[in-house]
Amino acid sequence: MTDPVLELTEDAFLGGQLRLKQLKSGHRAGHDAVLLAAATSARSGDRIADLGAGVGAAGLAVARRVSGIDLVLVEIDAALAGLARANADANAIQADVIVLDVEADATAFAAAGLVPDSFDAVLMNPPFNDPARHRVSPDTARGTAHMATATTLSKWVHAARRILKSRGALTLIWRADGIAEVLSALDHGFGSLQVLPVHGDARGPANRILVRATKGGRAPTQIHPGLMLNDEQGVPNKRVQEILAGKESLPLANP
Repeated sequence: MTDPVLELTEDAFLGGQLRLKQLKSGHRAGHDAVLLAAATSARSGDRIADLGAGVGAAGLAVARRVSGIDLVLVEIDAALAGLARANADANAIQADVIVLDVEADATAFAAAGLVPDSFDAVLMNPPFNDPARHRVSPDTARGTAHMATATTLSKWVHAARRILKSRGALTLIWRADGIAEVLSALDHGFGSLQVLPVHGDARGPANRILVRATKGGRAPTQIHPGLMLNDEQGVPNKRVQEILAGKESLPLANP
C-alpha cells in the first residue's frame, strides 16, 4: 500500500503562472503564501531569503513577480526542500535551496552560506498556532509547520535580523491575535513597521496580519486599511482575486 504522505498533488498558483508539487497530506501552501509574496518588496538584483520555505511557494511567487532576484529557500524538512528544488526547476526559476533549521545558531547559518548582513529582504511564514489553544495535528509535518513555541517568533526574527543588510526589510505573516508578540519580537533592531490586517470577510475581525519591518528603520509605524478576502455576502473580493492571480501586489511591497 502506498504511504499517503508520499502522495503529491500539482497545484496552480498565481493564476497558473506558477505550478507547484506538494504533499497531498501535511502542510500545504495556500493563500497565506501568496499574500506574503505579494507583500514582499523586491527589485531585480536583490538577494532574498524565504525562511521556512516549505515547497517554495512564497519565495517562488516573489521570483515570478520580480525577475533577476537572487533567491534562497531555507527549509528544515529535507523532503519539502527537495520539492522546493524540483518546483524551482520545473518553473525555470533559479533558487538555492538550503536544508537548515531557522532556529540554528549563527555558525550553522554561516556554514550554509547565510552570513550576517548579506540579504536585501527576508520573508517568512513561521509556525504560528499556539498549541495551548489549537489541537495539534497528528501529522508530524503539519504540526511542525503550524505550531509555535514560546520562542519561535523571536528566534525567527533574530535569524532574519542577523542576515539582513542595514535597511533591509523583513516581511512576515502571523495570527492577528498575536500582534503583541510580533511587535515585541520586532522591538529590537527593527523599525518603520507597516502592518496590514487581513480579514476573512468584512463582518469579522482580522485573522492574519502582514508586517513589514526595516532593519534599523526609524519611521513611525503605519497601519494600512484592512484587506477583506470576502465581502459581507461572502463573495470573493475582486482585488484579492487579482492579487492571488499575480496581477497586483500589496502596499507593503512598495519601496
